[in-house]
Amino acid sequence: MTVAARTLTCVDTTLQDPLVGQVLDGRYRVEARIAVGGMATVYRAVDTRLDRVVALKVMHPTLAADVSFVERFIREAKSVARLAHPNVVQVFDQGADGAYVYLAMEYVAGCTLRDVLRERGALQPRAALDILEPVLAALGAAHRAGFVHRDMKPENVLIGDDGRVKVADFGLVRSVDTVTSTTGAVLGTVSYLAPEQIEQGVTDARADVYACGVMLYETLTGAKPHHGDTPAIVLYKHLHEDVPPPSASVAGMAYELDELVATATARSPEVRPHDAVALLARVLEARAALTEEQLDALPPQARSAEHDNAEDRTSVIPRALTVPRRLPVNDDELRLPHGSAPDPDAGLHRTSRLASPAPLPPARRGVRPRLLAVVTAVLLVFGVGAGFWYINSGQFTKVPAVLTQTQAQAEERLGAAGLETKVKHAYSDTVKRGRVISTDPEPGARIRGNDTVTVTVSDGPETVEVPDLKGLRLDKARESLKSDGLEPGLVTRAFSDDVPKGFVVGSTPGAGTERRAGSAVALVVSKGEAIDVPDVTGDDLDDARAELEKAGLKVEVADQQVTSEFDKGQVAAQSPGADSRAADGDTVTLTLSKGPEMVEVPDVVGASVDDATSLLEQSGFKVKEDRGLLGLFGDTVKDQSVDGGDTAPKGSTITITIR
Repeated sequence: MTVAARTLTCVDTTLQDPLVGQVLDGRYRVEARIAVGGMATVYRAVDTRLDRVVALKVMHPTLAADVSFVERFIREAKSVARLAHPNVVQVFDQGADGAYVYLAMEYVAGCTLRDVLRERGALQPRAALDILEPVLAALGAAHRAGFVHRDMKPENVLIGDDGRVKVADFGLVRSVDTVTSTTGAVLGTVSYLAPEQIEQGVTDARADVYACGVMLYETLTGAKPHHGDTPAIVLYKHLHEDVPPPSASVAGMAYELDELVATATARSPEVRPHDAVALLARVLEARAALTEEQLDALPPQARSAEHDNAEDRTSVIPRALTVPRRLPVNDDELRLPHGSAPDPDAGLHRTSRLASPAPLPPARRGVRPRLLAVVTAVLLVFGVGAGFWYINSGQFTKVPAVLTQTQAQAEERLGAAGLETKVKHAYSDTVKRGRVISTDPEPGARIRGNDTVTVTVSDGPETVEVPDLKGLRLDKARESLKSDGLEPGLVTRAFSDDVPKGFVVGSTPGAGTERRAGSAVALVVSKGEAIDVPDVTGDDLDDARAELEKAGLKVEVADQQVTSEFDKGQVAAQSPGADSRAADGDTVTLTLSKGPEMVEVPDVVGASVDDATSLLEQSGFKVKEDRGLLGLFGDTVKDQSVDGGDTAPKGSTITITIR
């Protein structure tokens, strides 16, 4: 990836690399090796024509020997080069020099999101969203332009020294199977694959959305959602286990962040936002709903930021990521002209200069007696007031802070303060079961001694059991879901032998499944019992209509008639065709024949069998041979069923007699 060499933790083997110091394709002077991957090596180079630093991605010679692979590499590089967006690593040039096939790309001095996570662990929600938003802006622009990244992961998210976030490796070099070994690199790749990629090989914009949801989980918690010793175990978990809510690992994590992760990583692609633009809209809504405290909450998984010291030069993290505030996004950045993706502020953070307090004025020599008297009087009044406050305050105490403590800990601490405790329970998506959500009065409030504090204890997330909807009419099923705290989701239709048309066959997830309140449930609605469409081609219209209506189907006759082998007025074609499956009440469209096309029959008497057959077939006829006993070994046509020069329906059969 195109990052500065100082950000890498790998051993520098530049001296052994034959390309370092060379000029590739007479233009690019290779200065240093940045990174080595399974398909290519990335170098820092100088474009000697334009005098600028570039990242040179050179395909490994073993892959460059595969012509079809190289052609696809070049074709996709040209496509991505047309994708101009400030949060996308630009492709400048593509070429080949002998065995070296390369891309010249924008050079980003900085680090990758993987470097950030490796050094920092979990990030504050504000920083996690500040990184995710420009990533989604880049992907959104790509999705609206018809591109899918297919390999989103922290290694492909670059963070420049100026705080600018860019996405690298759009759709490049994907014909090599990366899930072929048990190395850590492969585990890193499969950790972000959507279930449909694993199970069906299907990749669309929603696969990128899934990967972004996994990355959001990782930035909020400091760990991947699914773990395993082999890629197969991780793949299995992606297929059969939901990504857990971040709050399961980070106590007190905001509910809105749990919902973002759950929405983006839904195992069913139909439930996810349809592309990165839709997910970005969800992210911006979630950010607006979070308080400053929620955005700046430091997760316990975060490692100490020793590198925040300005004198520390060993950190891979850009200084831009060490400032806790983000400037607000302006209106222009959220606009979507002509269907393009929003372009949030690429610079994540900016340092603000803090103003020093104004110096106090110098003290005046000597104090006037009157001023001294005034000061004495003021102090006296203050002292009397303080005395009254002290007397009254002896009857009050402050409510201790017991939020997120267990019920037993809270009762013990309140009791030590001389307060009584009243306990009530409530559901919470952010506070663990058995811990305190809130107190009334709130922590720090003044309360009379021996008074009572009402403590609300979490019963954990409110989960809802999906009801059994089979046999309900669609509108009633939707009402049932809403009354149980769930949302009706995508509706698909299927044939059913036992459920009437318009009624629910089943749901996903199925009846009895526990789901978080507000989750969407997809419904399958019956199209009724399947009907095998009868074949009515060649029938008169009245007969065809009667047979189809008897089967429970409606009939529509097309305005246009066609020539066919059938007589005028008979059915020449039908849609859906014979043996198709249709639902009761579906419509079958019939196209009537305007009669066969009459074609002049060629004279083939005296010709060889092969010549006669060829000539008749070219004229649009079928051929039947009549050899009899005398013609078993003959090869000459002695007669034909329709004389040469006469006309016959195109497609009809002409019998030739052979002697």
